[in-house]
Formats: sequence, structure tokens, C-alpha cells
Amino acid sequence: MVMKKIFDGVFDAEVHANFLKFGRGEYKNKYMLEGKKQAKKWAIKASAEYANTLVRKSLELISGQVAVKGVIVSTLDLKDELPFPIEKVKNFQGVKKNVINTEIEPSVIINLMDKYPKVFFALSFSGPGFTLKIKPKAPASGKKGKDKDEGPAVDFCSLKTESKEVLKEFFFGDEDFKIIAVTHTINVTDIVYPKNMSELKPAEVREQAKRKGIITRIVKKDDKETSSTTEFTA
Repeated sequence: MVMKKIFDGVFDAEVHANFLKFGRGEYKNKYMLEGKKQAKKWAIKASAEYANTLVRKSLELISGQVAVKGVIVSTLDLKDELPFPIEKVKNFQGVKKNVINTEIEPSVIINLMDKYPKVFFALSFSGPGFTLKIKPKAPASGKKGKDKDEGPAVDFCSLKTESKEVLKEFFFGDEDFKIIAVTHTINVTDIVYPKNMSELKPAEVREQAKRKGIITRIVKKDDKETSSTTEFTA
């Protein structure tokens, strides 16, 4: 998971891909999470940044075929690349939403995620001990909460799970809770361009440039609020 990797000091290709969209400046209310302990499981809500991670980690828990529905979103034309039925393709301003409702082996989607790391997989399905629901649409700026002073509503992804390992991955260091809310502020202070920039095409420069800055993580757990910061170059 991207935020856990950053706070652990791991800056790999997944982290870099997630930060390509950021320019210089401060970005509030990113990578938002909410969690609540229920009788025998936990209910987790998450912002759109977690969608692909939730899909991948949930698929890895399933053996055999699984019924999957939702959309696969990309600027690429993937209709000939997707090895399963597509109900329809919605196209708006160059963004294509491939609507699916099918049964499939989990490895097929995982392989697609490996091949197309920038594609957005907004998929819903169930498996042993969990139910995952993701809104079937492209990610966008979150709508405000009911109170005008609240940040965006955390409702793009919903997971009900019995797995404590999932809690450790997403709420690292704070997985023991009755109710919790987590948000991050990303402050990009500089863009680190590749040293051989003059030899590269503009698209290659954009792809290889790294973001440098500070992330502030705010955790409101039960009746206590804590914050922590870390530097990154990703």
C-alpha cells in the first residue's frame, strides 16, 4: 500500500506511478480512510486512491472464479486487450469506461493490473471473509461532507472484512480501533528531473521526473488525534 511504503521508506515503481499526477503545491485530503469495528468484522471506507490496491489484495485471497462487476477506466483503447466480455464502452472526453459483469479467474485481472499500472480498476466482488464495493466510475475530486466545514466524503470504496492483516496494511500502527479516520496532506516542494533530461523526449521526462516533499498523516482514533510526517522523493 502506497502510504505504508512511503512511511516505511520504500519508494518503488508503484509509489512513483501514484505521484506522477502531482505538481508543486499542497494537496489536502488525500488517501483518506475510515474504519469501524463491527461484531465479527471491520467496515472500511476509502477514497479512490485505494481502489486498485483493494482490488488486487482482495483478488489475491480468492481461488477459483469470481463474479466481478464494475468498470475499467483508461485513456487507452482496451477493448481488444480485455480477455473477457465487455457489456459496453462509455467514452467521455477521451476517457473510456469498459463496463464488465462477468465471472473470471482472479489472475486474469491481476495480470492486467501488472501490464497496465495506470489503468483504474473500479470493481466490486466478494470472497472468503470480505465484500468489496467500489463506485463504477472514474476517480474525481470528492464531494464535500454534509457539514460545509468537513472534507470530502470518504465513500468511493467500501470493504467489509474479517482480516486483521488488511488492518495492518491500511492503518499501520493504528490497527487496534473501534472507530478511526485517516487523512494525508501531500506537500510537493520540488520536482527532481532526470540527469539526462536533454536526451529524453518530453513524455519521457514527465514519466521519469520524481516528486519531492513532505507528507503529513493525521489519525483520529477513538477519542485521540495524532499526526506524523515523513519526507519523500518518489
